[in-house]
Amino acid sequence: MKTLLIAAIAAAVSPTLTMAQNRAQNTAAPAPQTPTQTAPAVPPGPAATGMPVLPPATEAADCGGLLRSPAFCVTAQLDQIGALADAYTAHLSTLNWLAADGDDNRVIFVRRRDGGGCDGLQMVAFYDESKPAEAAAPGYLGFAVIPGDVCTATPANPAPAGGAAQ
Repeated sequence: MKTLLIAAIAAAVSPTLTMAQNRAQNTAAPAPQTPTQTAPAVPPGPAATGMPVLPPATEAADCGGLLRSPAFCVTAQLDQIGALADAYTAHLSTLNWLAADGDDNRVIFVRRRDGGGCDGLQMVAFYDESKPAEAAAPGYLGFAVIPGDVCTATPANPAPAGGAAQ
Protein backbone atom coordinates (compact mmCIF):
# COMPACT_ATOMS: atom_id res chain seq x y z
CA MET A 1 0.00 0.00 0.00
CA LYS A 2 1.31 3.41 -0.83
CA THR A 3 2.20 5.51 2.16
CA LEU A 4 1.44 9.17 1.79
CA LEU A 5 4.56 11.23 2.30
CA ILE A 6 4.44 14.96 2.75
CA ALA A 7 7.09 16.49 0.52
CA ALA A 8 8.91 19.48 1.94
CA ILE A 9 8.96 21.28 -1.40
CA ALA A 10 5.50 20.97 -2.94
CA ALA A 11 2.54 18.81 -2.05
CA ALA A 12 1.11 17.16 -5.12
CA VAL A 13 -2.65 17.57 -5.08
CA SER A 14 -5.36 16.15 -7.22
CA PRO A 15 -7.07 18.12 -9.98
CA THR A 16 -10.24 18.28 -7.92
CA LEU A 17 -8.64 19.09 -4.59
CA THR A 18 -6.44 22.05 -5.37
CA MET A 19 -4.54 24.08 -2.84
CA ALA A 20 -5.46 27.72 -2.56
CA GLN A 21 -2.72 30.25 -3.15
CA ASN A 22 -1.19 31.13 0.16
CA ARG A 23 -1.91 34.58 1.47
CA ALA A 24 1.71 35.67 1.20
CA GLN A 25 1.61 35.23 -2.57
CA ASN A 26 -1.55 37.31 -2.76
CA THR A 27 -0.06 40.27 -0.90
CA ALA A 28 3.52 40.16 -2.20
CA ALA A 29 4.85 42.03 -5.21
CA PRO A 30 3.57 40.64 -8.50
CA ALA A 31 5.26 37.38 -9.37
CA PRO A 32 6.40 36.50 -12.89
CA GLN A 33 3.55 35.13 -14.99
CA THR A 34 3.34 31.35 -15.06
CA PRO A 35 1.22 29.26 -17.39
CA THR A 36 -2.29 28.78 -16.08
CA GLN A 37 -3.43 25.29 -15.22
CA THR A 38 -6.01 23.84 -17.59
CA ALA A 39 -9.41 22.92 -16.20
CA PRO A 40 -9.49 19.46 -14.62
CA ALA A 41 -10.87 16.65 -16.73
CA VAL A 42 -13.09 15.59 -13.84
CA PRO A 43 -15.20 18.34 -12.26
CA PRO A 44 -14.82 18.80 -8.51
CA GLY A 45 -17.09 16.56 -6.52
CA PRO A 46 -18.71 17.00 -3.15
CA ALA A 47 -16.95 16.49 0.14
CA ALA A 48 -16.97 12.90 1.33
CA THR A 49 -19.55 12.39 4.04
CA GLY A 50 -19.71 9.77 6.74
CA MET A 51 -15.94 9.63 7.21
CA PRO A 52 -14.86 8.96 10.78
CA VAL A 53 -12.24 11.02 12.58
CA LEU A 54 -9.50 8.50 13.35
CA PRO A 55 -6.99 9.13 16.14
CA PRO A 56 -4.83 11.16 16.48
CA ALA A 57 -6.67 13.45 14.05
CA THR A 58 -9.25 16.10 14.72
CA GLU A 59 -11.79 17.38 12.22
CA ALA A 60 -10.73 20.46 10.25
CA ALA A 61 -14.01 21.84 8.90
CA ASP A 62 -12.25 24.56 6.85
CA CYS A 63 -9.37 22.30 5.69
CA GLY A 64 -6.96 24.84 7.13
CA GLY A 65 -8.19 27.35 4.56
CA LEU A 66 -5.96 25.62 1.99
CA LEU A 67 -8.45 23.98 -0.40
CA ARG A 68 -10.69 25.64 -2.97
CA SER A 69 -12.83 22.54 -3.51
CA PRO A 70 -15.26 20.94 -1.07
CA ALA A 71 -13.71 18.23 1.07
CA PHE A 72 -14.01 16.57 4.44
CA CYS A 73 -10.70 17.22 6.19
CA VAL A 74 -8.89 16.07 9.28
CA THR A 75 -5.70 17.45 10.77
CA ALA A 76 -2.83 16.04 12.79
CA GLN A 77 0.85 16.79 13.23
CA LEU A 78 2.73 16.62 9.95
CA ASP A 79 4.87 13.73 11.19
CA GLN A 80 1.68 11.71 11.90
CA ILE A 81 0.01 12.18 8.51
CA GLY A 82 1.63 9.13 6.83
CA ALA A 83 0.48 6.74 9.57
CA LEU A 84 -2.92 8.44 9.66
CA ALA A 85 -3.29 7.97 5.89
CA ASP A 86 -2.44 4.29 6.33
CA ALA A 87 -5.13 4.03 9.03
CA TYR A 88 -7.71 5.62 6.70
CA THR A 89 -6.65 3.28 3.89
CA ALA A 90 -7.14 0.28 6.21
CA HIS A 91 -10.52 1.63 7.37
CA LEU A 92 -11.71 2.23 3.81
CA SER A 93 -10.67 -1.29 2.80
CA THR A 94 -13.07 -2.66 5.44
CA LEU A 95 -15.80 -0.79 3.54
CA ASN A 96 -14.78 -2.45 0.24
CA TRP A 97 -12.84 0.55 -1.09
CA LEU A 98 -9.76 -0.47 -3.10
CA ALA A 99 -6.72 1.78 -3.46
CA ALA A 100 -6.54 1.95 -7.26
CA ASP A 101 -4.10 4.75 -8.07
CA GLY A 102 -2.27 7.70 -6.63
CA ASP A 103 1.07 9.26 -5.92
CA ASP A 104 3.04 10.36 -2.86
CA ASN A 105 0.28 12.65 -1.59
CA ARG A 106 -2.91 11.26 -3.11
CA VAL A 107 -4.74 7.95 -3.21
CA ILE A 108 -7.67 7.21 -5.48
CA PHE A 109 -10.09 4.61 -4.13
CA VAL A 110 -12.76 2.75 -6.11
CA ARG A 111 -15.69 0.62 -4.99
CA ARG A 112 -18.05 -1.41 -7.16
CA ARG A 113 -21.69 -0.35 -7.16
CA ASP A 114 -24.37 -3.00 -6.66
CA GLY A 115 -26.05 -2.11 -9.97
CA GLY A 116 -22.78 -1.87 -11.92
CA GLY A 117 -20.13 0.78 -12.31
CA CYS A 118 -17.91 2.22 -9.61
CA ASP A 119 -17.83 5.00 -7.07
CA GLY A 120 -14.63 6.97 -6.61
CA LEU A 121 -13.10 8.67 -3.61
CA GLN A 122 -9.83 10.49 -3.26
CA MET A 123 -7.68 11.18 -0.23
CA VAL A 124 -5.08 13.91 -0.47
CA ALA A 125 -2.38 14.89 2.02
CA PHE A 126 -1.28 18.53 2.24
CA TYR A 127 0.04 21.25 4.51
CA ASP A 128 0.51 25.01 4.48
CA GLU A 129 3.56 25.50 2.27
CA SER A 130 3.96 29.09 3.46
CA LYS A 131 5.10 27.74 6.84
CA PRO A 132 8.09 25.54 7.69
CA ALA A 133 7.45 21.81 7.24
CA GLU A 134 8.27 20.94 10.85
CA ALA A 135 7.20 17.67 12.48
CA ALA A 136 4.75 19.41 14.83
CA ALA A 137 3.24 21.64 12.10
CA PRO A 138 -0.34 20.84 11.11
CA GLY A 139 -0.82 18.47 8.22
CA TYR A 140 -4.14 17.61 6.63
CA LEU A 141 -5.96 14.79 4.88
CA GLY A 142 -8.81 15.79 2.60
CA PHE A 143 -11.48 13.43 1.27
CA ALA A 144 -13.71 14.13 -1.72
CA VAL A 145 -16.02 12.12 -3.93
CA ILE A 146 -15.04 11.71 -7.56
CA PRO A 147 -18.24 12.38 -9.52
CA GLY A 148 -19.61 9.97 -12.07
CA ASP A 149 -18.72 6.37 -12.75
CA VAL A 150 -14.96 6.03 -12.35
CA CYS A 151 -14.99 2.62 -14.05
CA THR A 152 -16.21 4.08 -17.33
CA ALA A 153 -13.31 4.60 -19.67
CA THR A 154 -13.15 7.88 -21.54
CA PRO A 155 -11.23 7.89 -24.81
CA ALA A 156 -7.94 9.78 -24.66
CA ASN A 157 -8.43 11.18 -28.18
CA PRO A 158 -12.00 10.87 -29.41
CA ALA A 159 -12.31 10.25 -33.14
CA PRO A 160 -13.30 13.35 -35.13
CA ALA A 161 -16.88 13.48 -36.37
CA GLY A 162 -17.23 11.65 -39.66
CA GLY A 163 -14.05 9.64 -39.14
CA ALA A 164 -10.80 10.03 -40.95
CA ALA A 165 -10.80 8.58 -44.46
CA GLN A 166 -7.50 7.85 -46.14
